[in-house]
Amino acid sequence: MFYTINVVLLIVKHIVLTTNKRAILLSLCAGILLMLAKFIAFFITNSNAILTDAAESIVNVLASAFAFYSIYLATLPKDENHPYGHGKVEFFSAFVEGVLIAIAGIVILIKSTYSLFYGNEVSDLYNGAIIIAGTGVVNLVMGLYLVKTGKNNKSLTLEADGKHLLTDAISSAGLVVGILVIQLTQVLWLDSVISVFIGIYVVYNGYKLTRKSVGGLMDESNLELVKEVVEALQQNRQASWIDVHNLRAQQYGADLHIDCHITLPYYFDLNAVHKEISSIDAMINQTVNNKTELFIHADPCLPACCHYCKMLDCRVRQETFTGEIKWDMDNVTKNQKHFSL
Repeated sequence: MFYTINVVLLIVKHIVLTTNKRAILLSLCAGILLMLAKFIAFFITNSNAILTDAAESIVNVLASAFAFYSIYLATLPKDENHPYGHGKVEFFSAFVEGVLIAIAGIVILIKSTYSLFYGNEVSDLYNGAIIIAGTGVVNLVMGLYLVKTGKNNKSLTLEADGKHLLTDAISSAGLVVGILVIQLTQVLWLDSVISVFIGIYVVYNGYKLTRKSVGGLMDESNLELVKEVVEALQQNRQASWIDVHNLRAQQYGADLHIDCHITLPYYFDLNAVHKEISSIDAMINQTVNNKTELFIHADPCLPACCHYCKMLDCRVRQETFTGEIKWDMDNVTKNQKHFSL
């Protein structure tokens, strides 16, 4: 018992040390309060549409709780079993959140479709609308904060949780409009119709989030990050960097891992090669907005490289320099030297 308490206290102690942990803990606490408020609104009104919003709030709380644990794991240092760190757990966290969102959407669709055919009595919709509007505003503010914090700290978990809350805020806004229309027109079956549309919207957002997380778990290349790295290499290229090819990138939480081949003059000794590779490493980490770990394989140049090699004072040149080959996503990611302009 005392051991468990000590572990909890240790985790709480670390919470205050990082922005990510503070943000997700704030989201979790807010989610619990908003969930209670939405269920109060449901008990007041007996509205299916409000019940769907309340049910999604349960998902918000579960997802935030798992996201908090994922961020805690992602900040743990590398160890023997996880030489690349623990950051990839964020993709799993986003996957779980996406699945939970989709399940909530399916439940909403089933309940709403049933009520559409068998009817449902509602009451006191104005008070329910006020409560839902208030929760929507809170979710909007929290969602924008989490997305911004996630982007600044390269945390997919925070971004996913923030986008989830923004989805909830949008659905709440639509719900409030629908409730007011129902109250004004007294067309009660609109309650279930609105719920169906909200359910479809929720399922779609769950699918998008799941798709992105699966891509990360399957090491799908982040093309935006790769493009950023390629542009940095092109803008800061040195004459001795004859070409860069077979560039690949993997993201583990906030950390970016890149491996590539670089062609250098074949007469460079080991010290010169190490110096060039170190300068590339330093340049990437200063230029790209990610903490980056590079694994660079050095290739020797060939006579076929001479016509685009800018080492004009090269003592072994066999062909005249005819022009620079601009590095782009097409040639840098291929596993071959750049033999043509």
